[in-house]
Amino acid sequence: MNPILVVALVCASTVQVPDCSRETALDVIVGPAHTLQECLIQGPVLAASAGHTETDSKTYVKTRCEQRR
Repeated sequence: MNPILVVALVCASTVQVPDCSRETALDVIVGPAHTLQECLIQGPVLAASAGHTETDSKTYVKTRCEQRR
C-alpha cells in the first residue's frame, strides 16, 4: 500500500488559497504516490487528466500530499 496520497483540490476562484480544503473544494481528486517527489509531480497531472486546467479563470487547483490514514 502506498503511504502517500496525492490530493488535488479544485476550488472556486472566490475561495482564498489558505481556505481551500477538502471541505471547501468543488472537486477532490485523490491518487496514490510512492514518494513525496512523485506526489509533487502527480498533483497537477491528476488535476489536468480530470479536465481541470489553469486556463479556467473560475477555479484553481491546489495540490497536497497527505499521509495515508
